[in-house]
Amino acid sequence: MTWHGIVGHDDVVERFRRALDRGRLASTFLFVGPAGIGKRKFALKLAQALLCERRPAELLDPCEHCPACAQMLAGTHPDLDVVSKPADKSFIPVAALIGDKEHRMHEGLCHKIGLKPFAGGRKVAIIDDADDLNQEGANALLKTLEEPPPRSVLILIGTSADRQLPTIRSRSQMIRFHPLDNETVARLLLENKIAPGAQEAARLAMHSGGSVARASELADPALWSFRGELLAALASLPADSVAAAQSVIAFVDSAGKDAGPRRARGRLLAGFAIDFFRLLLRRLNGMPNSDDAELAALVDRAQTNGWTEDAATAALDRCLETLSQIDRNANQTTMIECWMDDLAEAAGARISTKH
Repeated sequence: MTWHGIVGHDDVVERFRRALDRGRLASTFLFVGPAGIGKRKFALKLAQALLCERRPAELLDPCEHCPACAQMLAGTHPDLDVVSKPADKSFIPVAALIGDKEHRMHEGLCHKIGLKPFAGGRKVAIIDDADDLNQEGANALLKTLEEPPPRSVLILIGTSADRQLPTIRSRSQMIRFHPLDNETVARLLLENKIAPGAQEAARLAMHSGGSVARASELADPALWSFRGELLAALASLPADSVAAAQSVIAFVDSAGKDAGPRRARGRLLAGFAIDFFRLLLRRLNGMPNSDDAELAALVDRAQTNGWTEDAATAALDRCLETLSQIDRNANQTTMIECWMDDLAEAAGARISTKH
């Protein structure tokens, strides 16, 4: 079933329908799930349903034609406020939540959501990139979370509960969004002309982790060429870790001068390494190999080199830590050098234990 163009989240739609039908809609929600699966789109469509002037919110079926729906589609509805992390910032600015120092609590999301609705219905606020709320930002939200204004709805969007501060988790109703199935991802890639054909769409979907956004990033042919080079380097560790680091740095830098594309490329490379060591752990525990022939062959090569379960676990943990460092805007050159060095150390420990 498709809900106003949103696929794969029928269970969440029904959950909100039941809550609205019973008159038990919470004031604060935390949407969690992988990036690129439609959480933001869902939040905006939910806001449209709550603000629609022609159809009751309980139906969760905005008319798409009334003035409120038209304003929602244009992004100009006065009862909706959306805040997200600027591309050049590491965190959501506190000023976006409570105003700058000269206008504390007279501007920003917390001020706007406390105002009387212009249309006499609800006020809705959406915080995208809630993963990027720091302690100061979470504290700025505290009063609004503890004493939500009447007929207001606040939606925070993040990737996982673990990345949210306790201040947020304990005061929000959590809504979990699941990854999309491969068939749905492939269909969306074709519909949006991201993949040139069904075969390529299926291949990208298989590696997407259920995320259309990740599949779109993976559509770069240069990425797949370098993926083979990276996996071969991982299979050969601890040899040539310095050369591997230099190669990764050069490929990340080739994404452009802007930090955003370089971070996105680094995130994808870390994801490839995570896939490699996860499959290695599976193989060490006697589990089936992957349908990805290139990945399977290189993992088999690594397995014959004597990797132990402890060493592979240490390498996987280090790759996950690298992914977290990328999201925290760490210096990428230093981070990549340390990452490859630590992976080589894990591989060296494996060899030392074996002998």
